[in-house]
Amino acid sequence: MTLVEKILARKAGKKVVRPDEIVEVSVDLAMIHDALGAHTIARFRELGVKGIWDPAKVVVVLDHYVPNKDIDTAKKCLNIKKFVLEQGIENYYEVGKGGIAHQVLVEKGHVLPGMILVGVDSHTTTSGVMGAFATGIGVDEMAVVFKTGRLWERVPGTIRINVEGKLKPPVMSKDLMLVILKRLGVSGALFKSLQYTGSTISQMSIESRMVLTNMAIESGATNGIIEPDRRTLDFLKGRANQPFEMVQADKDAEYAETMEFHAEGIKEPMVAVPPKPSNAVGVTEVEGTKIDQAFIGACTNGRLEDLRIAARILRGRKVDKFTKVIVIPASQEVLKAALAEGLIATFVEAGAVVGPPTCGPCMEAHMGILGPGEVCISTANRNFQGRAGDATARIYLASPATAAASALKGKISDPREFF
Repeated sequence: MTLVEKILARKAGKKVVRPDEIVEVSVDLAMIHDALGAHTIARFRELGVKGIWDPAKVVVVLDHYVPNKDIDTAKKCLNIKKFVLEQGIENYYEVGKGGIAHQVLVEKGHVLPGMILVGVDSHTTTSGVMGAFATGIGVDEMAVVFKTGRLWERVPGTIRINVEGKLKPPVMSKDLMLVILKRLGVSGALFKSLQYTGSTISQMSIESRMVLTNMAIESGATNGIIEPDRRTLDFLKGRANQPFEMVQADKDAEYAETMEFHAEGIKEPMVAVPPKPSNAVGVTEVEGTKIDQAFIGACTNGRLEDLRIAARILRGRKVDKFTKVIVIPASQEVLKAALAEGLIATFVEAGAVVGPPTCGPCMEAHMGILGPGEVCISTANRNFQGRAGDATARIYLASPATAAASALKGKISDPREFF
């Protein structure tokens, strides 16, 4: 069996499962946030039960509209806090205590190899970086999980994404993912799992790997996953709060498809042209496109590694006079580390605004909403029409290196001149 099949089989209490089989599995971890938390709670109350199945297995993170942008979002967050206190949920991350949920789940050691994690967010797939089956579900499903701790799941066939070779800086894992999406398309992996393998993946940091699992959903995949290895174990030292098992795929596992990629074949940084993450082109093809805003951050590229790259390019320079540059660290932990390394000072001195960890600029919530006709280069994961503001605004997806280089010139720029 594949890695995902083995995890689902174990949690379903079965020896073997096969692709497209429907199984009922036990859930190890359930996550809600402020965007859909109140809706989930309302659905849960409609079920007529008082207590959730296991408060220790629920993580609540306030990240989308924090700090609260208006009275409505403040009410939603108060409602969620009341529920947390009522249910005795210890894993609660208030504004200033955690950060973006997908970052918090990994860096705080909540998600571990072999787990099943569900969240009311499509980018829950990020946690597959730890060798867990992590997927997004709806509020109705989550309400039932809160009641029973169980979930029906269709076993996905696995597409093996094998990447060999070494990425040449400033080409980053974001550029690799855009290349993968270009081949898969936005629906090429429907009801499938993406498992990333190969020497390129083995060489990557956990931070770089998270980009790949985060954006698996952009191909329509149920989840993205990376087999746990020595890097995984090293990362979990001092973080894991319970024992875990390093689940591995069988050597004779059957894959729905194997797609081969070569890191050296990515000759230049990539940019995804609106309105699809799969519209990837080399940066030189769109170089010179005027931008109004550069956004560096999000659950995709707001980690310390990303901020270091951006700061390297911006250090000692000033961003374009007419370009808004917004930097959002993915968590409080990342923010503190960036402060200690002087990265935040570099951004501020360059003319960027640094905000608290939040999903705001990525999904038309607050702190960077685009106006009519504005163009943004973003390190986030989606560039659909209306994703981050007015329907006529355009979003180009890129790596932190490309976004930082573009911020300096006020137009899409090739970061290779800074390396």
